[in-house]
Amino acid sequence: MATSKMVLILALLLPLILSTVNGQVIKPEFYKQSCPLAESITMNVVRETLSVAPSLSGPLLRMFFHDCFVRGCDASVLLDSPTNQAEKDSIPNLTLRGYEIIDRVKSAIEMHCPGVVSCADIIALVSRDVVVQSGGASWEVETGRRDGLVSLLSDGLANLPAPFANITSLKSLFLQKGLSVKDLVVLSGAHTIGTAHCSAFTNRLYNFTGTSANSFDPTMDSNYVAALRKKCVQNGPSNVLVEMDPGSSKKFDESYYKLVSKRRGLFQSDAALLDNSETKSYVQTHMGGNSASFFKDFGVSMVNMGRIGVLTGNAGQIRKVCSKIN
Repeated sequence: MATSKMVLILALLLPLILSTVNGQVIKPEFYKQSCPLAESITMNVVRETLSVAPSLSGPLLRMFFHDCFVRGCDASVLLDSPTNQAEKDSIPNLTLRGYEIIDRVKSAIEMHCPGVVSCADIIALVSRDVVVQSGGASWEVETGRRDGLVSLLSDGLANLPAPFANITSLKSLFLQKGLSVKDLVVLSGAHTIGTAHCSAFTNRLYNFTGTSANSFDPTMDSNYVAALRKKCVQNGPSNVLVEMDPGSSKKFDESYYKLVSKRRGLFQSDAALLDNSETKSYVQTHMGGNSASFFKDFGVSMVNMGRIGVLTGNAGQIRKVCSKIN
């Protein structure tokens, strides 16, 4: 009996022992000893960037999401390909911006701690600092990731949720990544900052039924449709930008949920949050301005997302330059 108990205890402890031995850990302040200035350097670069280019807040925050959902949080979205076949070349990533800001952070950190801080961790830290600089609350970012060695164009379309996704496909995709329904609705709140191209939602504005050019998505407020049509002309240029949270697109707050509740979510994936009891309840709870609760939830969900498919220990590498493998 004693032997059996000892075997059981060892079985329970072994994963923890292996985790420690192989360095399979991400945690807050991972670089406290090896690169103590990493987080302050990142914050300074983000602060300086957004003071002159606040429009980069949305794309930089979005970059963390786009990285983690494809092959995990391994900075594969940053890799270049001479044949344009990397993740960043896939359709969902063509509108990403701010790669040069990640490079700027990396260069500054490399001057102090060469070969120590991963590009994957820099993306995670930048996302937090963007939220803080845009008026949101901070959270402890887990670090200790390593950078991936593979980046494929095909992975982008296969793993990133489309703006026209319904609630069923959204829940399924988030579940595949180990994220909950609450994480889905909380992380959707990131749409409170930034802009979107007309091409991402004009299918809702014109010929939605396929039988009438003037038909629009009936789940969308008609007055909002009229306002959007003035900016996104039918068959017009697809690169026109529209605020995702009109009047508050540079401020991180909970006003996104107020818009969704009024049927003014820009994407079908935003409107889909009203098609599930749990996500709808969250939207309704926060549409009145419960910022402290939303800020806390957002930090938790960002940490959850930051754990997707991480490389640690001897896996991957610490890239010297974020856009290419060592």
